Amino acid sequence: MAAIKAINSKAEVARAQAALSVNICATRGLQDVLRTNLGPKGTMKMLVSGAGDIKLTKDGNVLLHEMQIQHPTASLIAKVATAQDDITGDGTTSNVLIIGELLKQADLYMSEGLHPRIIAEGFEVAKVKALEVLEQVKIKKEMKREILLDVARTSLQTKVHPQLADMLTEAVVDSVLAIRRPGYPIDLFMVEIMEMKHKSETDTNWKSRDAISWDGEDWEEQVLAQNSGYDLQETLVKVQVEHSESKQPVGIDLNTGEPMVAADAGVWDNYCVKKQLLHSCTAIATNILLVDEIMRAGMSSLKG
Repeated sequence: MAAIKAINSKAEVARAQAALSVNICATRGLQDVLRTNLGPKGTMKMLVSGAGDIKLTKDGNVLLHEMQIQHPTASLIAKVATAQDDITGDGTTSNVLIIGELLKQADLYMSEGLHPRIIAEGFEVAKVKALEVLEQVKIKKEMKREILLDVARTSLQTKVHPQLADMLTEAVVDSVLAIRRPGYPIDLFMVEIMEMKHKSETDTNWKSRDAISWDGEDWEEQVLAQNSGYDLQETLVKVQVEHSESKQPVGIDLNTGEPMVAADAGVWDNYCVKKQLLHSCTAIATNILLVDEIMRAGMSSLKG
C-alpha cells in the first residue's frame, strides 16, 4: 500500500479480505439480478434508457449489454458472459449464475480459514471431473430437422413466451437449413432479420430468400424451481430420487413440478455450450478468488 501511495497519494487501495469481499459482493449482486430470468418461467426485466426508451427482456445477453455496469469485477463477468454467447450462442445467464455460486461456496470455506489458493485448485479438479461426466452423458444425434427443432425450442423457450417460441423455432430452423451447404460452416450473416412494424410478433414467418421476419426481440434446478413457484426442497428431493432410480440426467417439468428425463421429453441442450461454461466459469471464478489487492488511481498528484 505504501508503494502506490508514494506514487500517487490520491490512489484508493483495498487489500486482502477487503478486496475479496468487494469482488464477491459484486459477483453475487450481478447473480441476484439475473437469477430470476433463468428458464421458461423466468421473469422479465424492464430497461429504461436515458432517452426514456423502454425494453422488456429476460435474455441475459441483452441485459448485460444494455445495463450500465460500473463495478470493474461485475463488468469483467459481464464481458465473459457475453463472450459465451458470441462463441456458442447461449449460456449467458448460466455463466453469471455459476460464477456467483462458485464464489458463494468459496466464501463459506474461506470464512472457516481455508486459503483461496486451495479452493482455486479445488475448482480446477471439479472442472476436470465435470468435463468427464459431460462426456459420459452426451448423446450424439444426426442433425435432422426434428432434432434441430428440439434444440432450438429448448433455447427459445427461455427467451420468449411459449407461443412465440414455437413459431420462431420452425422459422429459425428452416432458415438455417436453407443456407446450409454440406462441408462448409454455416454463415449466419446470410440470414437477415427484418422488423415489420405494421404487424405483431405472432405474425413472424420466414421467407425462402433466407430472411426471418420478427417484430420483437443442482443450482440450476433450484433456480428453475424457485422461478416456477414450486417448493424448493420438495422438488429437489423428487429430482434426486428420480435420478437415483433411473441413473439418467433428470430435469424438472416446469408445468407440473415433477422430475422428468429430458431426452424423453425432447429437451436437448448443446454440448458445446456446457463445455464452454465449465471452462470460462472456472477460469473467471479462480482469477477473482486470487485477487488480493484492488488499486484505483486517483487524479495525478503531479499535475498543476
